[in-house]
Amino acid sequence: MMKKIFFRYTFLISILLLGSFGAKAQCDSIASICSQNFTKDYLSDGQQYRALLIEDQTAEFHLTLYGQSTYRFGACSGLNAGNLIFRVYDSERNEIFSNTDYANAPYWDFKVQSTLDIIVEANLNEDELSSGCAVLLVGFKP
Repeated sequence: MMKKIFFRYTFLISILLLGSFGAKAQCDSIASICSQNFTKDYLSDGQQYRALLIEDQTAEFHLTLYGQSTYRFGACSGLNAGNLIFRVYDSERNEIFSNTDYANAPYWDFKVQSTLDIIVEANLNEDELSSGCAVLLVGFKP
């Protein structure tokens, strides 16, 4: 009886660990593809914002953009452009930008006049994907 319980728990933990490694590998691949949207003019902010999404889930990322700077956001999920929908809001949840207005563009440039706290929400394009890793990359011009 003890052996069966031990085996079941060991098996379950092994499955969970393998699944998490697979998800990390998927996100790494997507981040690599997404980074192709950046030219050498943009320096990374050093972060990779990631979330594993299923169906209609929403990822939420909080960032501070500094005034007098130009930023590029790259948003990807899957191997094709347009798989991730992202919206940018100010701290009071007023929508500033949505890539749905631009055919789900995988990247967009923002010129910021003054320092701004923002919220970026990301959703899968349900016409293309039902689950996947959402990756947001942020770069800025020095």
